[in-house]
Amino acid sequence: MIKYRDILRWKKSASANREEFSWILYDVGNSAFVLVMVTALMPIFFKDVAAVGMPASVSTANWGFANSAASFILAFLSPVLGAMADYKGKKKRFFLFFLFLGISFTLSLSLIGKGQWLLCLVLFILARVGWAGTNIFYDAFLIDVASRSRMDLISSRGYGYGYIGSVIPFLIVMGILFTAGMDDGLPVSATRACFVLVALWWLLLSLPAIKNLKQHNYIPVSSSPVFHSFSRLIRTLKDIRLHRQPFLFLAAYFFYIDGVGTIISMSTAYGRDLGFGATFLIVVLLFIQIVAFPFALLFGRLAGIFSTRRMLLAGIGVYSIATLLAFLLPSIGDSSVKILVFWLVAFLVASSMGGMQALSRSYFARLIPAEKSAEFFGFYNVFGKFAAIMGPFLMGMVGYITGETRWGIFSILVLFGIGGILLLQVDESG
Repeated sequence: MIKYRDILRWKKSASANREEFSWILYDVGNSAFVLVMVTALMPIFFKDVAAVGMPASVSTANWGFANSAASFILAFLSPVLGAMADYKGKKKRFFLFFLFLGISFTLSLSLIGKGQWLLCLVLFILARVGWAGTNIFYDAFLIDVASRSRMDLISSRGYGYGYIGSVIPFLIVMGILFTAGMDDGLPVSATRACFVLVALWWLLLSLPAIKNLKQHNYIPVSSSPVFHSFSRLIRTLKDIRLHRQPFLFLAAYFFYIDGVGTIISMSTAYGRDLGFGATFLIVVLLFIQIVAFPFALLFGRLAGIFSTRRMLLAGIGVYSIATLLAFLLPSIGDSSVKILVFWLVAFLVASSMGGMQALSRSYFARLIPAEKSAEFFGFYNVFGKFAAIMGPFLMGMVGYITGETRWGIFSILVLFGIGGILLLQVDESG
């Protein structure tokens, strides 16, 4: 769980060395991509510009398919790339490759014109693959930049500063868009400039990592690294199946975290289908970022009183209510009531988003054998990436078949239901 008091005591604690500080800054740099490109701006740009004239349900479905495709590619590559990160001399090379892949294709999205929806989706998929691929090696660098006794501290600083840091370029983006005028939707030229800003922010704050990160821990290069990487994944799978409680939790996690991720990644596109303006949606997203901060701390404290599993089940319940309200939104005729309900949905999402992610990690850590934590958490990450495929695809497919995005939203309740039922089967004592 994130301990924000570590961030507040930055100056009082031992100062970070050059490698640690470089590692932390990278999180500040790459966090803007998710908030601006995945959640806030790009979905609206795709629907209003790249997919102009396309029926709303179809454009939303295509956006869902694109997110699923990016997640599928990373889910397939992550086990191999993660295992290869430990080979001598490989970690930095793969880090740089995916970093420049993500930045380059983020820049290329600024060239998209009206009606170029297919090209836009291809470029977005490649940009997201670059971002997520870089994070595999970024996470793996923690063991190189920090001693075992400082890993929690440095990791918390990276997450905390990254969380706060994403708001900075987001506010700059909002300033650019408001200055250009958003009365009739997104100003196209200003939006393209925002894409460039995100790429430059990402690159600038990555420069210390490019210069200072070094691989201090490694294993000798194998003659068949890809084969051995798959062998490790299979061995980890077999080990997990021998431990009933971690396996049950991973099955539950697969479904409910998929629902959480789908709501986050598809919310802006759905809001646009409901007729909400781009300005309104961007302000709502900023509200979610701010509100999620204190509630993540609250979830951690309540877990000590009511148990972690009960708080996870409470989070699933909150998300289920938010999903049901989102489904009912199109049937609300009064525009002022619709806005109030949308704000309520945003608050519910924000109240459980950070807490569920943080408690899932700590709960899983208590269920697994300590001596195999690295292997089990590697598989935990694979489950998370595979989970990100099904939700957007399910929402997109149901919306495409029915012709109404609201039914795609309603289908997400199935994921929360299955996840909750499976979580109830997990024995908290391990």
